[in-house]
Amino acid sequence: MREIIIRQNDAGQRVDKFIAKAFPRVPQSLMYRAIRQKDIKLGGKRCRPDTRLSEGDVLKIYLADELLAPRFADEASDKPDFLRAGKELRIAYEDENILVADKPRGLIVHTDEDYQSDTLVGRIQRRLYEKGEYDPALENSFAPALVNRIDRNTSGLVIAAKNAESLRILNEKMRAREIQKKYLCLVHGTPEPKEAVLRGFLEKDESRNKVRVGPEPAGKGKEIVTKYRVISSADGVSLLEIELLTGRTHQIRAHLSSVGHPLVGDGKYGANRPKKGGGFGRQALHAWLVKFDFKSPAGILSYLNQKEIRAQCPNFLPKVE
Repeated sequence: MREIIIRQNDAGQRVDKFIAKAFPRVPQSLMYRAIRQKDIKLGGKRCRPDTRLSEGDVLKIYLADELLAPRFADEASDKPDFLRAGKELRIAYEDENILVADKPRGLIVHTDEDYQSDTLVGRIQRRLYEKGEYDPALENSFAPALVNRIDRNTSGLVIAAKNAESLRILNEKMRAREIQKKYLCLVHGTPEPKEAVLRGFLEKDESRNKVRVGPEPAGKGKEIVTKYRVISSADGVSLLEIELLTGRTHQIRAHLSSVGHPLVGDGKYGANRPKKGGGFGRQALHAWLVKFDFKSPAGILSYLNQKEIRAQCPNFLPKVE
């Protein structure tokens, strides 16, 4: 049996969602049966899967101990897995609620199917742990988490939440498009006109880890909207500023390629074209600016409204002021 006192970072969650995160070894079918049979109780009483937890609630779970092992430990060493992540981390902004990291090219943001322990989220969790701001032993279900993500070979800004309330607010603001994200990239050719909003439909091809973009909806295609502005052009290459008005997988790379201007160095959507030998073995794409543009209440993060954060401009892109 485990008795759990609900902490601030656990409050507001449904009972079933909390248990699934806190004890991932518990099969879903067993969890729901235990709730029905009162082997999971809240405040000593029967609860429902959708009952919301409050800070200070006591949850008792009468299941086998081996199913209720701590979720954060590395089984082999009994140490937090994020301690295997690297220590290098470039910080663009940090306060008591959020951290904005400036990710280098080549670093993945989350563990992938090949299980790589050195990830951006791992480095962030390690930093907060070593600063004394995060201790997995004191958390039931929460860990510092990323709000947005970028590809392994894209560099630039990624937002992380340090507590559950900040994560909830930032996720809502991201869905409501109240957080602006701008990118810099190099493309082949010069788009015309020099500034425009591109619209299309993107469909995933899971088997090839690729997407297709067309002017009309097809299959399970979703609408995409990409705003671009040409900053400068020289030698058949242009520097663009991109604003994502929707956020889909590979949207910038695939959308620009679909209109005849693939990213320099992009082997997936541009066949790398002529510049690979010039230091562009990966796509020249950088998430360089985040602006918090709240249109509705933001709770504990209201102080961030209209704040703009910029990344360092990498050496593979011309500097932009």
